[in-house]
Amino acid sequence: MSSEVILKVENVGKRYEIYEAPHHRLLQTLLRGKKQFYKEFWALKDLSFEVKKGECLGIIGRNGCGKSTLLQIIAGTLASTTGSVSVTGKVAALLELGSGFNPEFTGRENVYMNGAIMGLSRTEIEQKFDEIAAFADIGEFIEQPVKIYSSGMMVRLAFAAAINVDPNILIIDEALSVGDVFFQQKCHARIEELISNGTTVIIVSHDMPSIEKYSDNVLLIDQGQMLFWGQPNEAVNRYYALFFDKPLNTVRDLPSSDANCVCENISSESYGVIHDWPSSDAFLDFSRAIFIGNMKMVKCRKIAVCNQAGQSCDSFQIGETVSFFTEFEALENIDVPISGVDIINSLNLVLHSKGTMHHLLKAPPVLKKGQIVRFKQTLKLSLAPGDYSFVVAFATMKAEHYEHACEMSASSLISKINPVFRINQIGIIRIQEKKDGLRLPFHGFIDLEGNAACELIV
Repeated sequence: MSSEVILKVENVGKRYEIYEAPHHRLLQTLLRGKKQFYKEFWALKDLSFEVKKGECLGIIGRNGCGKSTLLQIIAGTLASTTGSVSVTGKVAALLELGSGFNPEFTGRENVYMNGAIMGLSRTEIEQKFDEIAAFADIGEFIEQPVKIYSSGMMVRLAFAAAINVDPNILIIDEALSVGDVFFQQKCHARIEELISNGTTVIIVSHDMPSIEKYSDNVLLIDQGQMLFWGQPNEAVNRYYALFFDKPLNTVRDLPSSDANCVCENISSESYGVIHDWPSSDAFLDFSRAIFIGNMKMVKCRKIAVCNQAGQSCDSFQIGETVSFFTEFEALENIDVPISGVDIINSLNLVLHSKGTMHHLLKAPPVLKKGQIVRFKQTLKLSLAPGDYSFVVAFATMKAEHYEHACEMSASSLISKINPVFRINQIGIIRIQEKKDGLRLPFHGFIDLEGNAACELIV
């Protein structure tokens, strides 16, 4: 990270004049300030901070605190009443996606217009166009007027156009939830790439995990003034404290637990018949999924996602059970076969990642060329409502290591696993609220099992 200051905000304030009646504005003009017909409202007041090249600044606060106003001033679309903003380099702002598009222009024409506004030459835009079009992934619609676009297509193109022009400063205002879960993951991956390449990023969001994930420093604003500047976790704690008007609690250090054993339970089942193997119509078409790894050792033949009734399903209520069925064919002799499933949210965070090894299933010590092996993994979907993607993975391990997996430390065990391939973007699992019971049974991403007690002392 560079020590070069790329953004400097000094004593910035923004004042608005609030009139009780429309004619008061006219009177204020006619009397030339001899009498004041308005009330002053300071959306921002005396804000000062610096951001260095390559840093990521998170800005948080309650609705109406002045976050978006500050971003507009930094982006140059709004003038401050007091103070100054000094910006070095090119700024790309994702404030209201697509708001600058001309509805009569095609997607291509709007990309060129957006690039020109950003200060790019026509040659530079031409060099970037294919990358922008590929990122937006709206196909032939790129040549059609944007007035016929769906809202999803509009935001995909707007995000792609803004994020692929290599800005010095990228400003993002609540724009990380556009598109489907795959597009959101792609956006997060691109932002991470920009940060690693030295782009300064400013993020405004109510999504605290995103703020904590990306930010080097966080600015907490309340009623237009700086309430805190510093470490993300401290800023987020203070942000939540605003809602309860209570002092912050100190987080205690918890004793570390024994991490030498990664196994949960040992299954007594031998490898044999999976009696509830789905019917042929339950299996997914994953021909367009993304394969990463060595596909010459093993071939993935079948993948199915089923509910408790054994039916193909992609929509579940919180707490329902999902079963993943996978079938692989050995293209050469391999060691103990292991199948795994990852559940990933729109932020590209892996919320769950386990393989059949975690359950220490009985598995063949060697899978010979031409043999087929089937796996079933069942999960309780104690996840917050939303869309999640899933990954199917295949790995191997020598039989002597597999038999003693529960005796190894986590780091030693990981070193013994031989990853073969992963299959990404197979499909989406949608989690919905329960139809009965509490509408919001928990906060956060995952519902951890536990209990509670209450005692009244008289």
